[in-house]
Amino acid sequence: MDNNNRVKRRIEAGRKRLHVTSLCPKGICINLFGHLFTRDDSWISDRVINHELIHTAQLRELLYIPFYLLYLIEWGIKIIMYRNIWTAYRNISFEREAYTHGDDMEYLSHRRHMAWIKYL
Repeated sequence: MDNNNRVKRRIEAGRKRLHVTSLCPKGICINLFGHLFTRDDSWISDRVINHELIHTAQLRELLYIPFYLLYLIEWGIKIIMYRNIWTAYRNISFEREAYTHGDDMEYLSHRRHMAWIKYL
């Protein structure tokens, strides 16, 4: 199977894990244990799906709960550093990796284990 088909299957698998719910804030996609939640999926592009699939890879390598703990701890530290929740969010190592490589649809095929560490 060529790489394009692999990427298409991965993106389609991500879309199958996309759930629309009114509980989610508008314009936000939340990844909980590999399932994506959003209020409105009209803005969800392949790039967004790829971004969330990068988070799913991070979740799996940290065995889920430690990912969320590290994410919240780092966000708390960054809020103190930047005094702005959105700037802090964009500078979380997990987000930096996902935003940096969100456009690279083949990133997950060559991503190194624990790659987010270099963004600390």
